[in-house]
Amino acid sequence: MPRFAEVEVGTELPAQDFQIQRANLVRYAGASGDFNIIHWNERVAKSVGLPNVIAHGMLTMATAGRVVTDWVGDPGAVVSYGVRFSRPVVVEDDDKGATLTVSGTVEDKNDDGTVVVGLTATVGGEKVLMGAKAVVRLP
Repeated sequence: MPRFAEVEVGTELPAQDFQIQRANLVRYAGASGDFNIIHWNERVAKSVGLPNVIAHGMLTMATAGRVVTDWVGDPGAVVSYGVRFSRPVVVEDDDKGATLTVSGTVEDKNDDGTVVVGLTATVGGEKVLMGAKAVVRLP
């Protein structure tokens, strides 16, 4: 786990790529109870103006948050985490799905031993989350 005294504003978290495939959507639907048809039925997704089936927003948010929890080593150290959804993650029906690329940077250090981490999450070079920030308490 990084230590507060050792972390500086501008510290970069290791970037990660995450594959999101249709099977992930099925698993997430079962775990969350969110069986909205746009997350599994291509015909319906397209009929409502989407380009294809899309990932659940909360799945995208949680996956992006893994960059922070992997960096800190303790999910309990995350004090708060929030995002705004800017574009859906389209998940094609193939062996690849969508690649979510997430990077993070320490944007601020607070007097209470917490740091603010800003995240950038993209698919195909397009931002899918805006204002993604986590507050993390470090030892």
